[in-house]
Amino acid sequence: MSPSRRALLAALPAAAATTPALAQAPAPQPAPADAYAPAREIIANVQRIVSPNGIELLETVQIGGIPQWVSIRGNDRDNPVLLFVHGGPGSPEMPVAWTFQRGWEEYFTVVQWDQRGAGKTNRANDADAIRPTLTFARMEADAVEMIDHLCARFGRRRIVVVGTSWGSMLGLRAALKRPEKVHAYVGIGQLISMRENERVGYDYALRRARAENNTDAIRELESLAPYPGAPGTLTFERIGLQRKWTVHYGSLSAYRTNADQYFRAMRLSPQYEPADLKAVDPGGVLSVTALLPELLEADLSGVTRTPFPVVLMLGRHDYTTPSEIAEAWLGRLTAPKKKLVWFEHSAHVIPVEEPGRTLVTLVQDVLPLVRAPRRAGAGEASAGARLLGR
Repeated sequence: MSPSRRALLAALPAAAATTPALAQAPAPQPAPADAYAPAREIIANVQRIVSPNGIELLETVQIGGIPQWVSIRGNDRDNPVLLFVHGGPGSPEMPVAWTFQRGWEEYFTVVQWDQRGAGKTNRANDADAIRPTLTFARMEADAVEMIDHLCARFGRRRIVVVGTSWGSMLGLRAALKRPEKVHAYVGIGQLISMRENERVGYDYALRRARAENNTDAIRELESLAPYPGAPGTLTFERIGLQRKWTVHYGSLSAYRTNADQYFRAMRLSPQYEPADLKAVDPGGVLSVTALLPELLEADLSGVTRTPFPVVLMLGRHDYTTPSEIAEAWLGRLTAPKKKLVWFEHSAHVIPVEEPGRTLVTLVQDVLPLVRAPRRAGAGEASAGARLLGR
């Protein structure tokens, strides 16, 4: 995995531009284009959906006026529909999903979506044409349109929305725009406030560095003070240097100094060709560059009520989107039902770190929230918009 890709996941909720400090790490030499093809074929065959009422699709749908790629998989198309909103911006989960998702597909029809500017969708569209459209408003509108599309396509009034990292902010905002179409919202590594994320993560890294008398880490982190600083002073380089040390201290993947296992798993994805993998890095850089100014000021702390149940999956070691911020937010939230599930041996990439507990949480805590569909009145539909100040 290239240095830019590793830095991308490490620097924002899960992405940022490459910094010199992070880029110095030697990258594995790229393998020939077809080196992993036999392994991908084996995994594809093991994971093939063969049940009579199953569904296994990999295709584009028109969302926001452009083709956007989705994977739709499940043992029974009559199961509840679950939309997974990936992180980044620009970090698709589809190429990693083979490591954890197969069990989900026994209980849900799972939709992995490569967002505008990410992965396969980035490859399918011209970067120069997409760049001006990479705004928070457009991304949110895409997510709302995807919810509408899935409800119409599967004849459902409601679906489950799962968001992770950057996708947890995008997914929650979209759910609040379509509350009448949401059974429940699930946040994994929930992002509430980007600036607060930076403050808490920085304090954690500096505390660990001082406890270990890590002079290099102390020197580099203290050079950032005050951090995150005044609005307008938080640059890619400053974020990247902070992430260098939070990741080193296990904030991205618990008990590890990096998340290489996560990135390298993409090479074996049955749903990604080598050309798709090559589109991931440029898509991440494109997305983060365009969205960073808005993301730095993004804040969901003012959302104190949701018309649908909320389940949060939080890693005890997550200081990429620090769990204590999301825990405090959930404590203030009023919702029909709410639950926090702690993952004691995870940081930020929970489904890969603890796939069994993730599946159990979805089955025991989320599936029961999929109640008999009912038609929402106009009042409910507008309530979510009011919660976002619209």
